[in-house]
Amino acid sequence: MTIAWKTAITLGALGLSTGVASAACGIESGSVRVLSNDFPALHDVVEKAKECAGDGVTVTANQTAEHESLAVPALSANPAEYTSHFVANSSLQPLLSNDLIRPLNDYIETYGKNISERQKIKIGDDVMVIAFDANAQHLFFREDILKEAGIEPPKTYEDVLAAAKAIKDKGLMAYPLTGTYKAGWNLAEEFVNMYLGMGGEFFEPGSAKPAIDNEKGVAALEMMKSLSAYMNPDYLTFDSNSVQAELESGSAAIANFWGSRYGAVVDDEGSTPKIAGSIKVAAAPTVGGGGTIPATTLWWDGYTVAKNISDADALATFIALDHGASAEMANANPDAAVWLIDGYEPGPGAIGVLDSMSQGAKPYPMVPYMGLLHTALGAEIVDFMKGEEDAAKALADTEAAYSAAAREKGFL
Repeated sequence: MTIAWKTAITLGALGLSTGVASAACGIESGSVRVLSNDFPALHDVVEKAKECAGDGVTVTANQTAEHESLAVPALSANPAEYTSHFVANSSLQPLLSNDLIRPLNDYIETYGKNISERQKIKIGDDVMVIAFDANAQHLFFREDILKEAGIEPPKTYEDVLAAAKAIKDKGLMAYPLTGTYKAGWNLAEEFVNMYLGMGGEFFEPGSAKPAIDNEKGVAALEMMKSLSAYMNPDYLTFDSNSVQAELESGSAAIANFWGSRYGAVVDDEGSTPKIAGSIKVAAAPTVGGGGTIPATTLWWDGYTVAKNISDADALATFIALDHGASAEMANANPDAAVWLIDGYEPGPGAIGVLDSMSQGAKPYPMVPYMGLLHTALGAEIVDFMKGEEDAAKALADTEAAYSAAAREKGFL
């Protein structure tokens, strides 16, 4: 089983032809029911798809942070509760394992001729997902605050620590840094980023056996702990909404944060022109021991079509979502994401993702057991971040928790 997706995307590669559908979309009947995560880029795709509603066609969506836990039960029903689940690298595997989505080759041939090759996520010869954006966490920084502190934009995490100290020592901010360190998925993702930046490998070659309990794992945790010293004391509760609010309010000056949030951070809502106008982006920082590879992971988001639905609903879903993920939508929302759609013209918010890509940032691991390790990390490294145990103990506990879950699933 192979998943084909080109991660080396350049500005030139993003400028091709425009999208698909007429205003009416050409759908005569059908129900389109989307389950997805909850952030602006996904809302933009769904809102555009809703233009296909009417004349016997309905388009509805449940956009929630709980989408992954809902997906398998909802799509296992017959008929499925949703006709499409918007997935990312980490959420595709459960749908494949449970045979809950259908191949899209025939739909693409007839109705999706403007879908580019880089959008087609393939399992063998079958296209199972149409990816519409690329995403990564990368550096957000307040240009005015850095200038006032007399420092250049950080390029390494060691620079980030030095910048935070300078900002705090000058009394410019009490907590110069912020990050998605909420206990659970978010905290684990921060470790994944940092560990990859250190040059770490998650598993022994050709095996599901974990390989994070080592010097690089310890160094990654210790860097995370050092950064947390310059964050709000409640940092273990901070998810993407919290970090966005910190940047918009001017409470923090530096964050390694999702590119898909750039548009929401710099828009006219929740901030002031002075703050929003001074927020710039760059590639994710590198970190000691990892060379020049940015400490982040590359992601994509895309749509699937459920298997346990009528052919009429499946066709309506593909056409509506093809319309939603169009060049017209992308260029109307250039800062919401780095769109993979032909005809997209990248905005300033794309710089951080594109620079991270060009400097060699790695995709989030797509092996089926990575989710188990991610879950174990999110639970087991919290005590280290609280100062209740050392890094080696946290990593050993993580490997033990993962191994138990992997044995139960048959991976070990």
